[in-house]
Amino acid sequence: MTAEEPSPTRTPTPAQPQDDRFEPRVPEGDDRQRLVCRDCGFINYENPKIVVGSVATWQESILLCRRAIEPRRGYWTLPAGYLEQHEDAASGARREAWEEAHADIAIDQLLAVYSIPRISQIQLIYRARLVSPDVRAGVETLELDLFRWQAIPWEDLAFPSVHWALQDHHAVREQRAFAPRSNPVETAGPGETIG
Repeated sequence: MTAEEPSPTRTPTPAQPQDDRFEPRVPEGDDRQRLVCRDCGFINYENPKIVVGSVATWQESILLCRRAIEPRRGYWTLPAGYLEQHEDAASGARREAWEEAHADIAIDQLLAVYSIPRISQIQLIYRARLVSPDVRAGVETLELDLFRWQAIPWEDLAFPSVHWALQDHHAVREQRAFAPRSNPVETAGPGETIG
């Protein structure tokens, strides 16, 4: 068998989207254009990214991290980031809290699901509590702090969804159980949300 011949016991891997074998077309049974491999017919579905994070508290204070990375370097945010392959959402939120703040969190329940279509992003934000107030900045964090509600740096928050999550958390802070929140109504324009 030469190097060019595929192994009969190995399934060939599909072409990669950056490969010139991909062409934009509407696959049979679909209603929108996708990148499709001319050779094997593999369809490269480009789907929204999923962000997982938490509003984590210690007593009456909320954990916020000052971003050490772009976008919005130097602004305050919740510990959050992209969900990894083969990772469940709650585990991803716990991992992000650890990576960004060395924070061990106990997740209470899903606080909100935010849709940010202009950047093809879905955010799953959990209500959580810190197992210990002993936290320290990770590599993506310049500094962090535990803020009482009145001391939150509202003008220096990184993203609209951080505002939403903090407001939603504040609204349900006394409730034992609640339905997950979603984008504030005032943010929705014709087919668009702010995020």
